[in-house]
Amino acid sequence: MNGIPEKLGGSVAVVTGASRGIGKGIALELGAAGATVFVTGRSVTPGHLPGTVHGTAAEIDELGGVGIPFVCDHRDDDAVARLFERIRDEYGHLDVLVNNVYNAPAAARWLGKPFWEVPPAAWDETFDVGVRSHYAAAVFAAPLLIESGGLIVNISSPGAERYMHNAVYGVAKSALDRLTADLARNLTDTEVTVVSLWPGIVDTELLQLVPADAEGRRIVTLPGEGAFDLDTAETPRFPGRAVVALATDPNRRARTGSAWRVADLAEHYGFTDVDGRIPRND
Repeated sequence: MNGIPEKLGGSVAVVTGASRGIGKGIALELGAAGATVFVTGRSVTPGHLPGTVHGTAAEIDELGGVGIPFVCDHRDDDAVARLFERIRDEYGHLDVLVNNVYNAPAAARWLGKPFWEVPPAAWDETFDVGVRSHYAAAVFAAPLLIESGGLIVNISSPGAERYMHNAVYGVAKSALDRLTADLARNLTDTEVTVVSLWPGIVDTELLQLVPADAEGRRIVTLPGEGAFDLDTAETPRFPGRAVVALATDPNRRARTGSAWRVADLAEHYGFTDVDGRIPRND
């Protein structure tokens, strides 16, 4: 698999928000590497965007892993706690937690807008699902991960260090990277690794709705950020390969507490996107 050993057989992983998008890509790559993957999310029937937790779990099975759908709203702490109770009861260990869940359709409403055009409610929607839910999952997963010396991956963005999309987005990603650093600090005396992962522009199901222009190119232009050619974007499987590389790296503790670009990890570990490229489009 592009230089990454397929040795996650026996491992148990959780990927939050994995009905579609980056979460789905990560769940599929973990499954392809042999892991048992709990796929969480609210989607049980396709809506405006395709994808359900059951559909992702079925695709994991087809790739050789074991996919387990777990329907939950990550704003419901009791439901999230039940997820990790089930994992302890049925498997006795957890090796990887990927905090990915994000309210992308809602966030898309405010892309490229100045802060005075973004309502205060956007702050709550972004932080509840994009920061608080990651903290809650880490809290409930921590006892299992400490026992296994596992891995926590928080899906973040270069927006943590430079302007992207809008003010709320950037502050949330900065908060998430700080969460990564502080969780790692608390876990210093354990073998748990905590990292933030920075994908580039990812051609998710949402972005696939962008129509081609007269020249056949799919271009997204955001005020203050410029134009992005979606035909050069990475697929959701590319960050998934980064997660597998980290999960199979015996020296990953050297990376704990920091944020890492997917493309940089690809160059270090020797993996590529599904088309053989190492996209750099962040």
